[in-house]
Amino acid sequence: MKTTMCDASRASAARATRARARDGAEGRETTRGGVRGRRAAIAPANERRGERVVPRAGSTFGRIFRVTTFGESHGGGVGCVVDGVPPRLRITREELQFELDRRRPGQSRITTPRNEADACEILSGVGLDGVTLGTPVAVLVRNKDQRSQDYGEIAVAYRPSHADATYDMKYGVRAIAGGGRSSARETIGRVAAGAIAKKVLKEVAGTEILAYVSAVRDVKTDAVNHETMTMDDIEANIVRCPDEACAQKMIDAIDEVRVKGDSCGGVVTCVVRSPPRGLGAPAFDKLEADLAKAMLSLPATKGFEIGSGFDGTLQKGSEHNDEFYMDSDKGLRTRTNRSGGIQGGISNGEMIEMKIAFKPTSTITQAQNTVNRDGVETELKARGRHDPCVVPRAVPMVEAMVALTLVDHLMLQHAQCNLIDAGDMTSLVQGNMATLYDADAIVAAAAASKAQMSTKDMSDAFSED
Repeated sequence: MKTTMCDASRASAARATRARARDGAEGRETTRGGVRGRRAAIAPANERRGERVVPRAGSTFGRIFRVTTFGESHGGGVGCVVDGVPPRLRITREELQFELDRRRPGQSRITTPRNEADACEILSGVGLDGVTLGTPVAVLVRNKDQRSQDYGEIAVAYRPSHADATYDMKYGVRAIAGGGRSSARETIGRVAAGAIAKKVLKEVAGTEILAYVSAVRDVKTDAVNHETMTMDDIEANIVRCPDEACAQKMIDAIDEVRVKGDSCGGVVTCVVRSPPRGLGAPAFDKLEADLAKAMLSLPATKGFEIGSGFDGTLQKGSEHNDEFYMDSDKGLRTRTNRSGGIQGGISNGEMIEMKIAFKPTSTITQAQNTVNRDGVETELKARGRHDPCVVPRAVPMVEAMVALTLVDHLMLQHAQCNLIDAGDMTSLVQGNMATLYDADAIVAAAAASKAQMSTKDMSDAFSED
């Protein structure tokens, strides 16, 4: 049959309609220039070459201050790459190591006996003078005390309430020894990055972040003064509870389940003293929403509260509202803090207070009923070295994730809200090396250089040989 022009036009229109439908189903949009992915306008060039864009697969946190953690529990090592670190920040390996030592295993009888020094190496992003360069900071901690032979039983049998089964469901493969990325060793990278974030917050705003164990099983404390407690108070006992009378009861509660091959959960309370005002954004980027995501991304977390939390539902508005007043030193304040330092998703300058619930450790040595990878019901008695209660070692993890969330929001706030009417913008426009454009700075640098290294001495000192 002979095809007419009218028939050809109708066929062409039908093909175009099918193409548009297909593009819509695949998440693409049609423009005058043709079909492109919805993220094409913002995706890096190397992501725009193909038709589909694969998002980050869950190992990166943050938008400006970005942290990517890497490594498995029984692999060669674990660590992080921190991008967006402000340049010219003085940071030492010892500052990172202090936080990692608080997190490391083998601290006491109520933690896992795995013996790891968790000594960190700063591989990049920090100059020989201990100042950040503005480039990615990479931190590595090498694994030393793996015992992969202890994981023979779970090679095929799933540990109840562990990530074994769900990792198989998602990937079809998993790191059996040590639990891979589901192990708490993944948090080493978070804690190292958190040490850097803490330093930024302290220098810029005088912000201090402190967490402590406020409950183990049914043993709880409400006697801790959040205004006066110190790091030394928290670190004074192995359970990290600054209420000494309650701390011993918590230790006893952990010991009771530990000797039976069982485990228990608890609660970590975290406070942020002197937080910057104005952090957070309306709708989807509320500060407490990002804090909740950060906290619930930690292993074994099952609950999050901020301010009055669920108890606030029992009060009337007249009882729950935080009344404002003017303080002679600090200006606008609230007489109470049931909001937990955040109102409308934005920090108000009051102390930020939150609680995080941790479930009992899922790997226990008691026999439990389960199913293996072949779908056969069986019994599992797990081996290996595991925390009978995770909350004592979770304290620095919580602090780290709070610090990462706050510093990211601080940088977002500065980028958006401190650009217009911000005063002298010379360094922003001309660059951060004044001797390249400012006559007075050039003269001052010339005078100062007489008392410093010569060019030859500097070259010798920083030689790559």
